[in-house]
Amino acid sequence: MEDQWRGLLYPARLPAFHRLPPPDALRDRLRWVWIPEWDLAPGKVSRQEVLPFPALNLVVQPEGVSLSGPATRRSFRDLAGQGWAVGMLLRPAAVPVFTDDPGSLRDAEIPFHAPDLHAAVTAAMSCGTRGQGNSDDDDGARRQEWLTGHRRAASIAAEWLEARVPVPTAEAEAANRLEDLIQSDRELIRVDQAAQQLGVSVRSLQRLTRRFVGLPPLAMIRRYRLQEAAERLRENSEISIADVAADLGYADHAHLANAFREVLGFTPSGYRHSAAL
Repeated sequence: MEDQWRGLLYPARLPAFHRLPPPDALRDRLRWVWIPEWDLAPGKVSRQEVLPFPALNLVVQPEGVSLSGPATRRSFRDLAGQGWAVGMLLRPAAVPVFTDDPGSLRDAEIPFHAPDLHAAVTAAMSCGTRGQGNSDDDDGARRQEWLTGHRRAASIAAEWLEARVPVPTAEAEAANRLEDLIQSDRELIRVDQAAQQLGVSVRSLQRLTRRFVGLPPLAMIRRYRLQEAAERLRENSEISIADVAADLGYADHAHLANAFREVLGFTPSGYRHSAAL
């Protein structure tokens, strides 16, 4: 699907990862369901590094359900043993159902009470194993059962969300339009440009993102541009860093490098090198 690896800094290092689209009727409240699953040898640790979307996630794991707020920097999680997660990347319109102050959740993850969701998703994720079969047919059957469990878990999560998050209001729809605009228009680099295209004031945009995202609109713009820069540097070794900077509205190579260091903690060239290993 579109943006399958966007935001994942080292997708080749993921043990297993899927992003599943929501039902059409829920696209205004849910961007996708993401499911990592791992089964690592004893003593092995896999560090997964992410440049998160400027959004909130509701995440089901074996130990419970949590709500993750918008991140302001690179994040990582060390995976060990066996495990899984089923996460819902929320659209802005869904956020007020879960918190009236998303900004208070910046760079934070808090428990969320949803025992019914946890029980149903856990049951679905327990369907099948990733173990090796005794033959190619056995292995294929196990994999199909495993994928069926993933799809069932994603469907359960989407149904649960749809039952609890109402159809967006006009204000919530405006917040979604802002997110769509920032995501799709790579030439958009200033807040006043977004305000003009949406036909509202800069202050109105700031109010929208305060209520529905928890980050300023400029932070959203910079995050999407930085995600795309990282994706291009990782996937196209022929394109120069200066060309990536120019294509995405950065003043020059140095400005892109400063953005990388500020949010990710390394330079574009350093990232390109490490992503190729």
